Amino acid sequence: MTDAPTLRAAYVEIDQQAYDVDIHLAYATADNFTGRPVYANAHCFLHEDAAAHLARAIELAGRLGYRMLIFDALRPSEAQWALWNHTPDPDFLADPRRGSPHSRGVAVDLTLIDDTGAPLDMGTPFDAFTPLSHHGADVSADAQRNRHLLLGIMSTAGWDFYSKEWWHFQLFDPRRYPLAEDRDLDKPMMGSR
Repeated sequence: MTDAPTLRAAYVEIDQQAYDVDIHLAYATADNFTGRPVYANAHCFLHEDAAAHLARAIELAGRLGYRMLIFDALRPSEAQWALWNHTPDPDFLADPRRGSPHSRGVAVDLTLIDDTGAPLDMGTPFDAFTPLSHHGADVSADAQRNRHLLLGIMSTAGWDFYSKEWWHFQLFDPRRYPLAEDRDLDKPMMGSR
């Protein structure tokens, strides 16, 4: 198997209304582990293949009375470098020299929200770089049930998961997708062009 990308880059903007999803891109705010915005503009993109899987997951969650809240999706390579330079922790961040599934547009960080818009208890917040964020961690029974619910929805919709982050899901074989830089997107995320 080769690491060379085999699929063309075709990115779709995930719109809150078109996808019936809530979006709060943490890296477009100071509410993230760096303490400052990484993205200058809050645009939510995914590769078209990932967008189709996301639509299926949203539909499955809706059947159960839940909606999804997206924390991050496509992350331009420049942003991956900014995160890595701040916290070079390979347990929770992909080394940008190898490329992150986020930087390929085939990963999404998300949670489930109830009919009031409140996130379900998952035992830790998003981006908690702690062993409690791992699948199977010793969190409350409610949080464990909610994690299993999210995992079941995402797995049924065709997503793979990362064992150390309950919020992270990616397409299988992500390295066959090309890395994206800010200039590859219809709208800049890292600043103006």
